[in-house]
This record gives sequence, structure tokens and C-alpha cells, in this order.
Amino acid sequence: MSITFRALTRDDEAVLQAVAPDVFDKAVSSVLASEFLRDPRHHITVAIDDGIVIGFASAVHYVHPDKPPELWINEVGVAESHRRQGVARQLLRLLFDLARSLGCLHAWVLTDRGNSSAVKLYSSLPGVASPRESLMFEFDLDAADDPAQVCP
Repeated sequence: MSITFRALTRDDEAVLQAVAPDVFDKAVSSVLASEFLRDPRHHITVAIDDGIVIGFASAVHYVHPDKPPELWINEVGVAESHRRQGVARQLLRLLFDLARSLGCLHAWVLTDRGNSSAVKLYSSLPGVASPRESLMFEFDLDAADDPAQVCP
């Protein structure tokens, strides 16, 4: 297997035009890909096999007024044909290296405890699972002018 791993830059839109069908949730939009790659706080690492993206990990680095930059890992996807071969782990390591170069001291990700593949991946890295039971709230911002108006 001759997979190459790299972080994409603003000039790499063409790379996301050749993606295995089961890597992203939906088809890659050239408009959204361009916007993503041109935003300096958005990051994506890819695994490419024979000119086709077979895996990716995306993240955002952000700052707070009271903390150093952190990396939030948004999503990891690998084509079924390339799973359980260390691709996702290498993609995350590349993101971690990028985060360090940006001054990030922490990286974090959320997943469902029932997502056994994700739990296995993240547990294989030198991180620590939070002992807290986290909740994620989603707000449908298209449902009303004020999301609070949607509440019962």
C-alpha cells in the first residue's frame, strides 16, 4: 500500500475532487471546499491512495481570551476499503503536529460511547477519556429567528 498523508492548503482544492465514495458523509462541494481551505483556522489532513482521497481528518483551531489555542477535531472518515490499517491514526497524528506548530497545547474530540470504532481509534492514541458524562446540545438556527423561541 502506497498511501501518502498530507495537510491540505488553500491551493489544494483539486485534491478534494477525487474522493472515494464512502469517505465523507455527502459529496464534496467545490464551493464549500474552497471556503474551508481558505479559512486559516480550518484544517484538513488527507490520505491519498493512487490519486484518490481515501481518508480525512478535519479540525478547527481556536483561541479564547483566557487560554492558549486549542484544536477541536471535528470529524474523521476513512473509506471502508482502508479501515483498520492505521490510516485514521496517522491522519490524527498529522493534525496534532500541525496543532503543535500553531501553538495549541490541547486537542479534543467528542464521540458517542456507542461508536465503538471511534472509541477504539481515540483510545489507541496517548489521550485521556474524560471521566465526565458530556452532553451535546444542537440548536436548529434555521427554525426561528431566535433559537430560544423553539423551546417548548
